Amino acid sequence: MAATPKPTRIGLAGLAVMGQNLALNIAEKGFPISVYNRTTSKVDETVERAKKEGNLPLYGFHDPESFVKSIQKPRVVIMLVKAGAPVDQTIKTLSVYLEKGDCIIDGGNEWYENTERREKAMAELGLLYLGMGVSGGEEGARYGPSMMPGGSFEAYKYIEDILLKVSAQVPDSGPCVTYIGKGGSGNFVKMIHNGIEYGDMQLIAEAYDVLKSVGKLSNEELQKVFSEWNKDLSTPTTPF
Repeated sequence: MAATPKPTRIGLAGLAVMGQNLALNIAEKGFPISVYNRTTSKVDETVERAKKEGNLPLYGFHDPESFVKSIQKPRVVIMLVKAGAPVDQTIKTLSVYLEKGDCIIDGGNEWYENTERREKAMAELGLLYLGMGVSGGEEGARYGPSMMPGGSFEAYKYIEDILLKVSAQVPDSGPCVTYIGKGGSGNFVKMIHNGIEYGDMQLIAEAYDVLKSVGKLSNEELQKVFSEWNKDLSTPTTPF
């Protein structure tokens, strides 16, 4: 791939939907970014999207060495790959080229104890490590996710300016990001967040079933009920 004009601000490895969209979000906010993916077609696809979406400062690399070396020091690399073994493999691939003081951030849905294990292993190499929950799906990643970084506070300060700009912005509360705490706390909070979300989804499904099966509401009537509930949760609606 073409060399970057100067070192980029940050790197991102793992260009599935979430990684690709977060990389474009970062670039759109004015932070030059290097991207890498083991399947090189994803790199080319992301570079093309960056061109089409406004000639964004995004630069693609087909090999891990040139990818890492394209990032300004101290280097920060976000990983967005599947939890488990793929994370360990990506760390192994990238850490060969990283130097003391550089930072790796895992943005996937990882088990928090794995994050703590990796943070300790990276510390032995002189590297900083963050486990960061990212919420909002592919649309959130592209236009503003909620982020839950935990681990090295020093590493968080490296990228605080980026996270404050790329995260979702709430008019009364500001950016949807805060440093959660040490160790695997960021991933732990994301786990709780997901549990609450799945509980909400189950409640919606059960409410639909009761109203449909017992209340005998039509789909049109159910649509009106759920629309009212969605408007203002503080005002109860009687479906019957």
